[in-house]
Amino acid sequence: MTHPAFEHLRSRAVPALKLELQEYRHRATGACHLHLAAADPHNAFLVAFLTVPQDSTGVAHILEHTALCGSRRYPVRDPFFMMTRRSLNTFMNAFTGSDWTAYPFASLNRKDFANLLDVYLDAAFFPLLDPLDFAQEGHRVEFDDPADPGSKLVYKGVVFNEMKGAMSSPVQALAQHLQSALFPTTTYHYNSGGEPTEIPRLTHAQLVAFHANHYHPSNAVFMTYGDIAADEHQAAFEARALGHFQARSLGLSIPDERRYSHPQHVEARYAASPDMLDDGTHVVLGWLLGRTTDPLEVARARLLSDVLLDNSSSPLRAALETSELGAAPSPLCGFDDSTRETTFVCGLEGCSAAAAAAVERRVLEVLEEVAEHGVEPSVIDSMLHQIELESREITGDSYPYGLKLLMDTLTPLMHGGDPLDGIDIDPVLEQLRREALAPDYIQRLVRRLLLDNPHRVRLSMRPDAGLAAKQAASEAATLEKLRKHLDATGRAAIQQQAGALASRQARVDDAELLPKVTLADVPAELPIASGEHRPLLGVSSSWYAQPTNGLIYQQWIIDLPELEPTLLELVPLYALTLTEVGSGGRDYLDTQALQAAVTGGLNARCLVRAAVDDTQQMRAVLVLAGKALKRNVLALSSLLQQTLLSPRFDELDRLAELVAQYRAQRDEEIVEHGHALAMGAASESLSPTAALLSQWAGLSAIERLRRLDDALETDAEALASYAQRLQALHQIILQAPRRLLVVAEAEQLASVEAALSASWKNAATCEQVAPLRANLPAAMRTQAWVTSAQVNFCARAYPAVAPTHADAPALMVLGDFLRNGYLHRAIRERGGAYGAGAGYHADGGAFRFFSYRDPRLAETLADFDASIDWLLQTAHEPQKLEEAVLGVIAAIDRPGSPAGEAVNAWFSELFGRTPEQRRNFRARVLAVSIDDLQRVARTWLRPEQAHTAVITHQAALDASGLEGQVYTL
Repeated sequence: MTHPAFEHLRSRAVPALKLELQEYRHRATGACHLHLAAADPHNAFLVAFLTVPQDSTGVAHILEHTALCGSRRYPVRDPFFMMTRRSLNTFMNAFTGSDWTAYPFASLNRKDFANLLDVYLDAAFFPLLDPLDFAQEGHRVEFDDPADPGSKLVYKGVVFNEMKGAMSSPVQALAQHLQSALFPTTTYHYNSGGEPTEIPRLTHAQLVAFHANHYHPSNAVFMTYGDIAADEHQAAFEARALGHFQARSLGLSIPDERRYSHPQHVEARYAASPDMLDDGTHVVLGWLLGRTTDPLEVARARLLSDVLLDNSSSPLRAALETSELGAAPSPLCGFDDSTRETTFVCGLEGCSAAAAAAVERRVLEVLEEVAEHGVEPSVIDSMLHQIELESREITGDSYPYGLKLLMDTLTPLMHGGDPLDGIDIDPVLEQLRREALAPDYIQRLVRRLLLDNPHRVRLSMRPDAGLAAKQAASEAATLEKLRKHLDATGRAAIQQQAGALASRQARVDDAELLPKVTLADVPAELPIASGEHRPLLGVSSSWYAQPTNGLIYQQWIIDLPELEPTLLELVPLYALTLTEVGSGGRDYLDTQALQAAVTGGLNARCLVRAAVDDTQQMRAVLVLAGKALKRNVLALSSLLQQTLLSPRFDELDRLAELVAQYRAQRDEEIVEHGHALAMGAASESLSPTAALLSQWAGLSAIERLRRLDDALETDAEALASYAQRLQALHQIILQAPRRLLVVAEAEQLASVEAALSASWKNAATCEQVAPLRANLPAAMRTQAWVTSAQVNFCARAYPAVAPTHADAPALMVLGDFLRNGYLHRAIRERGGAYGAGAGYHADGGAFRFFSYRDPRLAETLADFDASIDWLLQTAHEPQKLEEAVLGVIAAIDRPGSPAGEAVNAWFSELFGRTPEQRRNFRARVLAVSIDDLQRVARTWLRPEQAHTAVITHQAALDASGLEGQVYTL
């Protein structure tokens, strides 16, 4: 049914996804409602607005933050974060894109869904936009010593610091510079997140005007997914928001970009350490293509991009991976349809400063070769297969599946296209298949879209060891100039605002103004997937029947045995390499081509977890996994068997290429995931699991990887030795016990078993090996890792207990309790960090604090300590405990994809987390008391047990007075 305030425009079934797309329009305002009706209780919602900033002040981004700081019906200071504590949501967030702002959430609980819908609608359409919230979330100036108006001025603000951190990432800076160059006249020319140098120019009045001009129902799309009927959603939309508005002509649109008549060459710089100067340049080429509203043209461009770049056998990726002009293909490589007009990018990172023209020539040479000779028809078939597989797979392990589908429809919908094209690709896929039968199909595409397209930009972004200091000096000079021009009234105004904001941040709002769920709304049971376990091919096998929409998942799990140190450190590189080299007698190019033709990709990874009852014991495994459409089950089984039994570690050049690529990926993680790296460093001496995780994936592993890459680049003997060590490790792993895991639809399990039997005669190995062990490194109480980033990542860790210990549930709840009650306010709101928190890490045997993109260092470490004092010295309301428990239960209960649920259940059991243990732990979480929280804090969070690690920059380290071991990244 349709609500009277809406008119029904159309309904279209999408059989491949087992849903129906329904489209509606609000009669009074013209607002669009798109509903994906599915027999799925995991309901999802988002409301989105076309946002078209005309500068880089970050107005859209700061508005996204500030809108969630209080609204007409919910006039509390922080309803968004307060609702994260009063909800069983499976996802809550807000996003600022290049041309839209969206507010999405998802929940399995209908009461919770209704609560969140009320809060989100009021936040979007009736926000308070208090000037103090703008100062907190956006930017402000304060005196470094708030009591001394003669002290220097400093910038503060959550978005200001978030974007300082974001633009410290070379890859994010590269993407922004390229987009600005490709779009010289439209909104995409500007940084919608905000440039740190421009953010302070934004005024509160401009923010309010931007909301009035953009956050109107006439510029809104409402999107829902799940088993709640469309008219039920519409009744809420009408009552809570739309009934208060009439249609407005806002004049918001994005025109076609003015096209270049000839290719452009652009140069930029990024802050880097001195050792990056010789070979740290990024060189990328970008093309502007067609509109996202033309689904066939989008599909053609995506197909061409995949043909050129999908895997190591693809012509352009092969040329980039083997080029001596750079270390690895650029992370930006590929096709992007997130903007109104699509783009294609390719290039290299790790180049010399003089390599730009040569990189451009090499790329154009490859494109000319493809335009002249084309590619084999089998290559096109493989890429069409990849597109089909991706559209069929039910995801949801890291992001709710319903929200993923809504996001797929968002870009075409925002620009007047057909949202059906975003999820129902079958008609376009069939058209592509027909077109691709033409013998010169790819040749014509590469000429039309790329070679004959003059709207091309070559961007060369060079490292600059002095840029960070220049930026800091420029900011200091701007602030000093402002300080010198302040009169007494101006100084008083700054102090008054700082005082008012501090008072507002300290104010305890009435949380009961907000809706909530309670512990009474928590489901009684934790659903856990179950499977059948029986021997096959001489090994233990497990079979899970799940609704996978025609996909089949196979995983081989190998116990990692005891290894000598030189081989132990190689395990992550072995896993990375295993699926990227040749196998079954083929070279890596043919193997990559075969993977693309018959699978959705193979991958290998290492897993290590502490024993469920002892943090000083651990178990580690290697996992080789693959997935395929049901028609390719035999090919998948055979390819996994060949990958495991006969990898080609004699392809020496390929081995060196992979190390260089991996180094580039890990270097990018320092700024992107610095909080995780800092936590790993802080806890590395607390348990064997934490030690091994640090050795394999921590900051010291990045340093070791850099040394290996440098050696392989210049020393043939080092490369040969590396290959020999990989082969030696492989021979040991071949003898280790294996297990098999299969996830598929029930009717496909028999065909999987037949395929496995045809591929393997016998998979058995020795029955038992000595388990892998890890030695604890010498404990370092404090360590600092210095980078060129202009923000900090702080971590502190304490030794803790195993999951079956009586204190484990309280430690789990304690993390949420400290974040909700103290850390969020002290470190994010007052301190200006983008994020902060604490949590119990069972596998590492630790309780850990962290901050993310943080302007402070010593002060944040002091806040970690102060949060414990607050816990122990303050009387706490029962409601705050319930909120923390709800957060933990929501995380425990959060569902994954059908395949992911089965995989999680199987691995949990492998590592001793049986369904009984998991359900018992959940029940004990529900029983935690405030006394329990205080008791475990006194027991385990003792100052003499603290281990600290920070990732910082030299100026912050010098100012902090922090003492300990210092390393340079």
